[in-house]
Amino acid sequence: MPEETDAWATREPHPVLRPLVARYIGYTQHNVTLDVHRGLPSRHVTLIISLDRPIRITGMPLPGEAPVSLQALVGGLHSGPALIAQDRFQSGLHVELNPLGVKALLGVSSAELSGYVVGLEDLGSSRLATLAPRLIDAAGWAERFAILDEVLAAVVCETAGPPPEVDWAWQRMIRAGGRIRVASLADEVGWSRRHFGERFRAEVGISPKQAARVLRFEHAGTLLRQGGRVDLAALAVGCGYYDQAHLTNEWRALVGCPPSVWIAEELPFLQDEGAVPGPS
Repeated sequence: MPEETDAWATREPHPVLRPLVARYIGYTQHNVTLDVHRGLPSRHVTLIISLDRPIRITGMPLPGEAPVSLQALVGGLHSGPALIAQDRFQSGLHVELNPLGVKALLGVSSAELSGYVVGLEDLGSSRLATLAPRLIDAAGWAERFAILDEVLAAVVCETAGPPPEVDWAWQRMIRAGGRIRVASLADEVGWSRRHFGERFRAEVGISPKQAARVLRFEHAGTLLRQGGRVDLAALAVGCGYYDQAHLTNEWRALVGCPPSVWIAEELPFLQDEGAVPGPS
């Protein structure tokens, strides 16, 4: 059962899983006052398992998709917010997946998941379908993390890895925080820009231009979470935007509100944890 006090716990996965999984995050929160949380775009495909009530996605990243209520879900890479209804109490686990390793873990590619939120049990794996009940019954974070290690290691299938050129370009973009020209990456791997874009999208799930956009945004969000007084104009330039207006426009498109609104509504809940429960 979930703990009786607020708690956050993070851990790296077993070494065999680290090329595929970035980290595990456990969360338990009482007296949540924010009614709707915005699940933000990021460089990870997210696996979320609620240890209490099902997760209610009231606004999907892709326009026109119907709301869902799921005990365990996978959120693909997206370039718009997922709106998540929050209960006063919530507890669960958030697993950050490398998009280039999703097919080996889940049996579907990052490209197939791009923009969507799907139920974990709908992916066709009996092991994954039983993951939520096992985690709910576990005694604490250490046991839950051990279950994740066991189940994810068991479902890893033998699939051809991504082309080394795409893997290299993706890591290069992450290190640069998205502040690198797509044409330069294509030149460095020796491909035409069109071929590079097609291969990148097929493996990562979004185009190189969209990926750079998400990475710049994610870097800005990381700096905002550090707290203190924020000079948005300086932040914009430091993260690769033309100016503050460019940052604000991108924030509206990716989050659904300007930075000032997000800072006032959600930042106080996120500064200490450095992670958010939801398909972000």
